[in-house]
Amino acid sequence: MKKTNAQALRRDLILSSNLYLSVPLSKVPIVYSSAYDISFMGFEKLHPFDSTKWGRVFRFLVLDGFLEEKSIVEPLQATKSDLLVVHSKTYLNSLKSSATVAKIIEVPAVASFPNFLVQQKLLHPFQKQVGGTILAAKLATERGWAINIGGGFHHSTAKRGGGFCVFADISLCVHFAFLRLKMSRVMIVDLDAHQGNGHETDLGDDSRVYILDMYNPEIYPFDYRARRLIDHKVEVVSGTTSDEYLRKLDEALEVAWRNFQPQLVIYNAGTDILDGDALGLLKVSPDGITCRDEKVFRFARDREIPIVMLTSGANRSDNVE
Repeated sequence: MKKTNAQALRRDLILSSNLYLSVPLSKVPIVYSSAYDISFMGFEKLHPFDSTKWGRVFRFLVLDGFLEEKSIVEPLQATKSDLLVVHSKTYLNSLKSSATVAKIIEVPAVASFPNFLVQQKLLHPFQKQVGGTILAAKLATERGWAINIGGGFHHSTAKRGGGFCVFADISLCVHFAFLRLKMSRVMIVDLDAHQGNGHETDLGDDSRVYILDMYNPEIYPFDYRARRLIDHKVEVVSGTTSDEYLRKLDEALEVAWRNFQPQLVIYNAGTDILDGDALGLLKVSPDGITCRDEKVFRFARDREIPIVMLTSGANRSDNVE
């Protein structure tokens, strides 16, 4: 009975959400907001994760003529009701403690900040990106593809955060797609250097979801329980170069397709696999990252599967595509 009530509540929350905006055809399927960036009181210098990368990616696309600023789609911020689709009330209430947030984002100094500042300067940008991930999936089904210049918080689960990931946007995106987009088979292709233990914990036992995760097993999060929930696991150890990485990716995509035919692909495209990234410890070149992305998009396009791309991790100031 408790499970049935929880499912009914989740359904009601998803159906009442305003995150699925109607987007005019004049807009391109790229989702972004200037509210994504996290920058205040020098916070962005206290963690190796680049918390201002999203704005720099957007400015690069505009300045180089790939994108007109007026053509992008701005999402709504995910509300508490939206977050409750996956997260427990207990977890969300715990974020009213600055010390809890400090632990999740791994910046101890944040524990001393007034919580209203933490909410405004840290949590609201994350909530905006969550809204972007969910909206991008809808856009992908309408246009064939979409990119959220943000999101990919793959270490957050329903009951806890970690690794600079506060909200489980991938898990939320999947549940919205099941109900609002009428999907019954979703594939997560997680190519961030770190294991995506958050969505694996939340969705790993759901037969409607197939998880392909390529990650360095020698770095955070060392979540061995979640590793057992990965449908196709590819471990790439420290020092793996572009050629070896791309060969393993080709093989993994073929295996994934043989085992599962998705209606939607969620691509977590962390660039922390780049050679020189202090946390990823892999040796993939910039051209290798471009080739990686092309392979995943071609995998989806050739099979006419909508694909939504999230930008996920990057831990160098020059580590953007």
